[in-house]
Amino acid sequence: MEALTKDTREEKLQELLTQCLESASMDLNLYLEYDVKRGLRESSGKGVLTGLTEISDVTGFAVRGGKKYPIDGELYYQGYNVKDIVNGLKGKRFSFEEITYLLLFGELPNQKEMNDFIELLALYRELPSNFVRDVIMKAPSANIMNGMQKSVLTLFSYDKDPDNTSVLNVLRQSLTLIATMPLIAVYGYQAYQHYNNDKSLIIRYPKKELSAAENILRMLREDGQYTPLEARVLDTALVIHAEHGGGNNSTFTTHVVTSTGTDTYSAVAASLGSLKGPKHGGANLKVQDMFADIKANVSNWEDREAVRCYLEKIVRKEAFDRSGLIYGMGHAIYTLSDPRGVILKEYAQNLSKEKGREDEFALYETVEQIASDMLTSKKRLSKPICFNVDFYSGLVYSLLGIPQQLYTPIFAISRISGWCAHRIEELVNDSKLIRPAYKYVGHHRPYLRMEDR
Repeated sequence: MEALTKDTREEKLQELLTQCLESASMDLNLYLEYDVKRGLRESSGKGVLTGLTEISDVTGFAVRGGKKYPIDGELYYQGYNVKDIVNGLKGKRFSFEEITYLLLFGELPNQKEMNDFIELLALYRELPSNFVRDVIMKAPSANIMNGMQKSVLTLFSYDKDPDNTSVLNVLRQSLTLIATMPLIAVYGYQAYQHYNNDKSLIIRYPKKELSAAENILRMLREDGQYTPLEARVLDTALVIHAEHGGGNNSTFTTHVVTSTGTDTYSAVAASLGSLKGPKHGGANLKVQDMFADIKANVSNWEDREAVRCYLEKIVRKEAFDRSGLIYGMGHAIYTLSDPRGVILKEYAQNLSKEKGREDEFALYETVEQIASDMLTSKKRLSKPICFNVDFYSGLVYSLLGIPQQLYTPIFAISRISGWCAHRIEELVNDSKLIRPAYKYVGHHRPYLRMEDR
């Protein structure tokens, strides 16, 4: 038998790929035959009910006379409408911190409770001694999400009581991760830029008196400067991304992993892995890539017909990534509108005026309007298609000067508040091991000895 070498292993891997694909493939009609809720969704697209939560609610329909009607989307945190929350928080520096308190403790804080909570988070907003040097700067990842997973898992080793799942201990761990996630993300980006792209290395420590949004901008920018509007926009983005019900993939991952009785760091690392995916938290990057492609192929952004023609090419799988998708359009629950997207659109418009990029915002708005009608008509859908939160979030981050590598990490910086609230909810309510069923549809075969194969 000829020994494999480094030169022949790729060839052998290709041979094995054929076997792997044949072994893994199955008749997809079997999903219909056995009425399998693929993706944990009903045939209508509605998610299969697998749990209960009091943390947040997401609605896109109203029921009148036994019939469902599309409505403007509504998102609630602990019973409060997010639109009301955002309007009520305008002008406050610590909006995200206030919403984190609401998600974890179920009530909006009074001024004293808010002041105490801000001070508490500030005390937790520091990484272990030499952690940046020994962990974050060692083999930095091109995808910051993977670097964040590594850092979170490594924090287990620095915790004096890491496996203790009492609510008090998990709350301590949760506050630590909520407070330090901005540092982990920004430092991970700075380290990669320095060691792989030969950029200047700037590690700026956070200021205790600043909010999470202010610290992110201060630590990220070379001069550490930002405008009040920039900080307010990023703070609002953190608020509206902080939570979205128990059924989204990464939060469901939190519930699934927590139900095993594992530690907080493992649960959060698993949720980070989920959020990284382009079908979930990485979706805004696909939107940005799509718009870069549109800009490169449509010379006059004000020509609606030219924009329409190119979008039709995308839908016909003749342009961009040949997927037939217009990214940032449509949502599993929302119909007439995504409340988060509506909020971000307003801020994107305001920022585009401050940055002198109003033509770019106008292009986004044109694509939004054309795509909604086009997709509803071409796909013959029974419900309207609205733009979702990912449609304008990438533009907002671009206007803030945030590099694309940090788009999904910022989502994680925000969503960890919701993950931690759901982890505690799962623990408090005597979680049962989550174990869905899979039906075996293969064949039973007799074992053959090697010499008989």
